[in-house]
Amino acid sequence: MNMQDTAANVAGLKLADIERRFWSMHDKSRNERPSSEAERRTVLSALRRAISTSTSEFVQAIARDFGHRSPSETLMAEVLPTLLMVGGALGHLRAWMRPEKRGTSLLFWPARNEVHRQPKGVVLIISTWNYPLQLSLGPLAAALAAGNRVVIKPSELTPATSALLKQRLEKELGAERVMVALGGPEMAEGLCRLPFDHILFTGSSAVGKTVMSAAAQNLVPVTLELGGKSPALLHADCDLPTAVERIVRGKLLNAGQTCIAPDYALVPRGKVDEFLRLFREAAAGFYPRLLDNPDYTAIINARHYERLARLVADARAKGARIETVDPASELAGAIGSPDVRKIAPTAIADVTDAMAVTRDEIFGPLLPVIAYDRLEDAIVYVNARPRPLALYYFDSDRSRIRQLLQTTVSGGATVNDTVYHFAQEELPFGGIGASGMGSYHGRDGFNTFSHAKGVFLQSRLTPTGLMTPPYDAWFQRIIRWLIRSHGGRS
Repeated sequence: MNMQDTAANVAGLKLADIERRFWSMHDKSRNERPSSEAERRTVLSALRRAISTSTSEFVQAIARDFGHRSPSETLMAEVLPTLLMVGGALGHLRAWMRPEKRGTSLLFWPARNEVHRQPKGVVLIISTWNYPLQLSLGPLAAALAAGNRVVIKPSELTPATSALLKQRLEKELGAERVMVALGGPEMAEGLCRLPFDHILFTGSSAVGKTVMSAAAQNLVPVTLELGGKSPALLHADCDLPTAVERIVRGKLLNAGQTCIAPDYALVPRGKVDEFLRLFREAAAGFYPRLLDNPDYTAIINARHYERLARLVADARAKGARIETVDPASELAGAIGSPDVRKIAPTAIADVTDAMAVTRDEIFGPLLPVIAYDRLEDAIVYVNARPRPLALYYFDSDRSRIRQLLQTTVSGGATVNDTVYHFAQEELPFGGIGASGMGSYHGRDGFNTFSHAKGVFLQSRLTPTGLMTPPYDAWFQRIIRWLIRSHGGRS
């Protein structure tokens, strides 16, 4: 079946049909026993099979949706991380599912405490367009490991990929376990009104507020993976050539269309010109050509392309210095042809707070460079703004690194590199404040999609038998002794 046929066959599934299937999944989650470890392994193995046997199809579909997406970037940043997430869940599933022993107060010995993690039920995953495979299937792996049934609403901006996800997932995993709901904002709004047991949303802060508001009507817990302006802060003593190379690599991955891409660079004032020179050298080294370079990704659509063009024009009109890297002179300035939708790597110096590029999340290959005088000034600058999804710091001094990590708050952080904290399955991934709430990846993802049920296992013989009416003198002596022993000293 080709992609056009797939899209045509699924386009007729309306919200009413999706709602009926949701209620079927809801009923099964309430009336059937929770899935066993073996059953979860079967489902996760089917997910891995759906990815590995359709890798080339996913690469082609994503490239079609973007106009051009680097096949190597799709393999590196989408297929491989997703397979690692599934493999990690399979490798750790038994340990994650095992009841967790907790301590018991001496007053209740020899009783025991445990935490049992149970499936929440039916989970909604609303994913976004910039990494349509990874941001759909990474959370899916965690939700399935936790034993849930799942509805995925992929982005309408990547129709070919979304249609392929529906075809492969529902075939391999079964539509009663995983359902893919295609459609635009109206489909997402309708889904958010249903009483799911958890919603994970990846996207903009504005839409995240709408999702959270709708979820509140049914008291549905939410995990919000948003974005924001993630800073890259360079200390004056850092290895500047290495730092710039790693910032450029992280910035230009997927042409900057990455939620954790460095959004702006904070550079010591005396090193701005050297930073710009190294930026040009690194970008030209990575991408000696742009238009016909299979490694350089296009902007997703005309609307985002025009938005980025406006950011450059606004900064230029307000006095910024625009440093465009177009080694083969293929583009007219930073902005090329809207038909191709490729924008050159661009550093923007001498920026001010009056420029939109310092206020708006960029989501493209534009890097504002902001000069600072003292490290404390840079920290104040970061802390005066909404808390970012990621923070990158370049320095070799351990005490300063510790100071920076302690005095700034961000969803995650990488020291002396960019982006790679996302790839660490043993670390939680998530935002804080304006950049999101909650986390997933690895055990943290399993916990997000599980209900932690506290279980108290009483013993046949227990001292609590002494704590019953009538409250005689013996009881009064015991209770007063317990209060004194636990009250501490003032």
